[in-house]
Amino acid sequence: MNLQNEYLLGIYNKVAKKDSTEPEFLQAVGEVLESLEPIVERNPEMEKTGVIERMVEPERTIMFRVSWVDDNGNVQVNRGYRVQFNSAIGPYKGGCRFHPSVNLSVIKFLGFEQTFKNSLTGLPMGGGKGGSDFDPKGKSDNEIMRFCQSFMTELSKHIGADTDVPAGDIGVGAREIGYMFGQYKRLKNEFTGVLTGKGLTYGGSLARKEATGYGLCYFTNEMLKANNNSFEGKTVVISGSGNVAIYACEKAYELGAKVVAMSDSNGYIYDKDGIDLDLMKTIKEVERKRISEYAVRKPGAVYTEGCKGIWTIKCDIALPCATQNELDKDGAEALVKNGCILVAEGANMPSTPEAVNTFLSNGVLFGPAKAANAGGVATSGLEMSQNSMRYSWTFEEVDEKLKGIMKNIFAAAYNASKECGCEGNLVVGANVAGFLKVYDAMKWQGVAY
Repeated sequence: MNLQNEYLLGIYNKVAKKDSTEPEFLQAVGEVLESLEPIVERNPEMEKTGVIERMVEPERTIMFRVSWVDDNGNVQVNRGYRVQFNSAIGPYKGGCRFHPSVNLSVIKFLGFEQTFKNSLTGLPMGGGKGGSDFDPKGKSDNEIMRFCQSFMTELSKHIGADTDVPAGDIGVGAREIGYMFGQYKRLKNEFTGVLTGKGLTYGGSLARKEATGYGLCYFTNEMLKANNNSFEGKTVVISGSGNVAIYACEKAYELGAKVVAMSDSNGYIYDKDGIDLDLMKTIKEVERKRISEYAVRKPGAVYTEGCKGIWTIKCDIALPCATQNELDKDGAEALVKNGCILVAEGANMPSTPEAVNTFLSNGVLFGPAKAANAGGVATSGLEMSQNSMRYSWTFEEVDEKLKGIMKNIFAAAYNASKECGCEGNLVVGANVAGFLKVYDAMKWQGVAY
């Protein structure tokens, strides 16, 4: 971080003092504040409103105990979170993550990022995030159901269709959303669009599962087109093998590229002939097995333990779709050395600040997460709209709306980067474009929010 503006530096130092044990949150705050320097310099009246000071403090932070009983009859205890960060432009909106790495810092950084990401979609959604340090891996369906029911018993006190609408994230898919929705309905005796990512038989939206991955590729395609290029004939490396990665792979193929590598938390596979998407879907979506199984079944594919080596594979386009800070400076330098022309983030903040600086200083096109992976929450917003209307759109209708939203996000971020004097720097552009809408709403609503 290299903050020069005294006012913004003062804000960051106050946050760093209060939240000194929250590195992910501080990283996210520092990046946004650094991007805001050009507009704060030009608009000194922003200091008087106190909006930025309020924007870096969540409106509400909820932590709670989640007790549940495993299949052996033993009581287990986890910690649950919901950070309702900002409701200036709509009800809190953001996923729930179930993973051992979940802590307050992670949830706050995700909620903070979500505020600007949701603003960029153009839909009336505020920012929030939640989750637990519960790990669904290795648990039976009944254990996951009991955990989700206990989690929702407390969470239900704080959410609602017009208050806070959670969704899925890492470790929270259709199964977990279904169990949580069923418990909410049981507790509240009402059928509302309180969660998104629901099954199609009870209020879900077509194209929601595909949305983040598809949206990532739509955004990437806009980046390429702005530089007189396209996906056609490009070699792509994608980290991760969850929904985002799988459907980014699917759309990249549709746009004419070849995906040669994917990963999970244990390691990565390289397939010089191109990933067999049907096989990958079977292993990860149907059988829920580790990605190493792919190399067992696909002749010529190579599996390597450990994840970081995936960035040493030669490619034109890299799409990090796994988790935060997975792509560090060494990985970034390897991509640059091997001629990578574009990196777009499918996960939330997967690139470290050092990696981002490496890309920008070497002329690599870079799409930050809050813009590039906004397709998931955008389609969640479309699911909310359908729930409110008691109506459903076709897959093609939702996909077309998603494509339009991602085009608009790119245009907003690119235009903002030009206005800030750093044309093409989409990190600055996305932060500024997302910020300005929230800033205006907060300014007009007074200091209560």
